[in-house]
Amino acid sequence: MRVFRLGDSGPAIVEISAILVSLGLLAERDADVYDAEVVNAVSAFQQDRGLSVDGQVGPETWRSLDAARWRFGSRTLQHSAANQPVGEDVRALQERLLEIGYDPRRADGVYGADTARAVAQFQREVGLPADGICGPHTLTALSRLGRKVIGGRPLWLREAERFRQSGPHLIGKTIVIDPGHGGTDRGVTAARHGTTLAEADLTFDLAARLQGRLTAAGMRAHLTRGPEPGRPIDDLARADLANTLDADLFISLHIDGHRSPVANGVAAFHYGAANGITSTVGERLAGLVQREIVARAGLNDCRTHAKSWELLRLTRMPAVRVDVGYLTSPVDRERLASAPLRDRVVDAVAAAVQRMYYPIEQDVPTGSIDVRALRARLRTPLSN
Repeated sequence: MRVFRLGDSGPAIVEISAILVSLGLLAERDADVYDAEVVNAVSAFQQDRGLSVDGQVGPETWRSLDAARWRFGSRTLQHSAANQPVGEDVRALQERLLEIGYDPRRADGVYGADTARAVAQFQREVGLPADGICGPHTLTALSRLGRKVIGGRPLWLREAERFRQSGPHLIGKTIVIDPGHGGTDRGVTAARHGTTLAEADLTFDLAARLQGRLTAAGMRAHLTRGPEPGRPIDDLARADLANTLDADLFISLHIDGHRSPVANGVAAFHYGAANGITSTVGERLAGLVQREIVARAGLNDCRTHAKSWELLRLTRMPAVRVDVGYLTSPVDRERLASAPLRDRVVDAVAAAVQRMYYPIEQDVPTGSIDVRALRARLRTPLSN
């Protein structure tokens, strides 16, 4: 779809405005113009939903707006392979299931197979037909029950327990590494010494190096794309690939840009919604990656942040996006052009991945893991 922005007009703007009015973000209006009031309302919506705030309605913001139409209980929810309902009502249902002790995996707003199974389990236990369809009778039964899971957030408990049971070694675990952009989408570009540096090329270089490090450590490491030109891959396809591979971890590598050349540094992002639902294992991975890169590569610390981007929300495993510096910064640009610096970034991410599998009580200080020694140690069992 096209991107709608300031100055546009037409029926699509009327529909966008109507949704914003229904959410209380925009006053009633007859105009079909994308004016400053609509920009402000869209920006507020994006901020509240954990999206990138630019005041424009692109594909991801439109899907989020479309999902926001639905309120819990306003329709019957049923999963099928051809039709997976998406909406705020689905997310509210998933949050309710998590609260009372059932496992839809993640409150991502998609009525997938995991959510249908959790609904069917609930129905079976309360004496309803276990058909996985959330209709009026199931909604009534859900409203009558109190919270079952205590002592911590249910999602945190489940994610943490899965990691604890998987053991401390990397051997046999699956990671999907996502080089941002690609194909005809070059991402951020910048001139340097008569050549052009492109985000897509640098992220692929980082991803390929990281794949080599983690493969040597015993992981099954997959990339979401190759270096060759072609059609760009959207975030939905990248998340779907990771889910199809049943990955244990997902790491997306990007390089940022800004209109100000002063902006510089590294930032890491994990899934988190405005209502407090979050992937706390993803949050831990983001923190480890962030600290390791700052310590080993010397990039400015722009901290970690919760976002509900589809790339993070729709992956069914802990997922992190890392923005490794700014190509628009003269300082970061020179660093990123250096192969040794990129090696240090890759070592940092590999160390963070290993630390993820250490029990928290046995974690080690940031910057202390020798990635090369780690690879040598883990190669031996594989050769026996």
